[in-house]
Amino acid sequence: MTQSTVTARAIWILAVTQTLGYACLYYIFSALVVQWSDDLGWTKARLAVGPTVAIVISGVLAPLMGRLIDRGFGQLLLTGGSIVGAMALIGLSQIENHAAYIAAWALLGVSQAAALYEVCFALIIRRMGDEARAAIIRVTLVAGFASTISFPAAALLAESFGWRVTVLIAAAVVLLVQTPLNYYATGILRQGALQQTPQDKKLEAAALWTGLRSLKFWVLGLVLATLSLNHWMMIAFIIPMFADLGASARMAVIAASCVGPAQVAGRLILMRYDTVASNWTVLGLCLTTMFAGALCLLIAGLAVPLVFGFALLQGAAIGIMTIVRPVIIADVMGKNAYGAIAGSIQVMPLMAGAAAPLLGGILFGVGGAASMITASIIILLVGSCGVFWLRRMND
Repeated sequence: MTQSTVTARAIWILAVTQTLGYACLYYIFSALVVQWSDDLGWTKARLAVGPTVAIVISGVLAPLMGRLIDRGFGQLLLTGGSIVGAMALIGLSQIENHAAYIAAWALLGVSQAAALYEVCFALIIRRMGDEARAAIIRVTLVAGFASTISFPAAALLAESFGWRVTVLIAAAVVLLVQTPLNYYATGILRQGALQQTPQDKKLEAAALWTGLRSLKFWVLGLVLATLSLNHWMMIAFIIPMFADLGASARMAVIAASCVGPAQVAGRLILMRYDTVASNWTVLGLCLTTMFAGALCLLIAGLAVPLVFGFALLQGAAIGIMTIVRPVIIADVMGKNAYGAIAGSIQVMPLMAGAAAPLLGGILFGVGGAASMITASIIILLVGSCGVFWLRRMND
């Protein structure tokens, strides 16, 4: 078996582990929030504090995770992060008060920082260099089905055994399936990785410091933050937003459920044209697609089924952006100290994502769907200006 075949096998295994990770560690909130609210008597806003805490902690830890990747600790992070996640889920299954609930989510934030996309992508980029985009496409192509798996599985298990057993089953999946597979796959990738010398570490430290002082670093962070803010603001209130535009409850739910499959479709399209489309071209198409989705919402009052257009366009764009984000960072900032630089840049979009539901709630309360659509267009315009400026600086 050739080395390339072995590496390809490791990539497909990571695709499976990322799918399980997002299904169990990330979408667990969306999948069970109704059951938690009914059983514990807490409002959805109070419950939402948990994943918000997790996102903030994940963002704070992102630079550290990146530096550890640069030091060759990718296997430890992905494997250890899975173990921490399983322990957090076990704790979540036993909670009786809000403090314990928040503590469990704080630990899930540590797990998300270590065991999900960013660390996985950084490891792949360090191992595969210019071939990383194709590998990342494969990982995200499979992981795009995480919500498709998580929602029906959690609903079925919760109905049959209750939400506490459901969370324990998720913990078992993470501990007994994701953890060993992460260890195995990262072990394969480590075999082909170059070991850092003391001189390499000095050069990467200098590259990180140079990157942090670069205007490109902050503009790129701003661009990624605007895209994250726009997406999560709209997705957090997608069903009430569709209803406000005139969609029936059934139509709103069906349309919202199209976002996940649309992400996979977008990634399939990118896979088809991977060798002919540059990263900058793909990024521009993502922004154009998001604008088209917002325009669908603008005229949805005249033709309500256009909410499906938004769901499909937004889903496809964000699905592709998941792939483009790490390779654009590598293009703009270089591959030296990639883990630390990417982790530092990711703080901005992660914090924007954490603030997005709050902003969306304020806007929806003030002017309903119309105010959210207007804000989305403004945010996308800011992001587009950032991309134009960044492209000129990078030429």
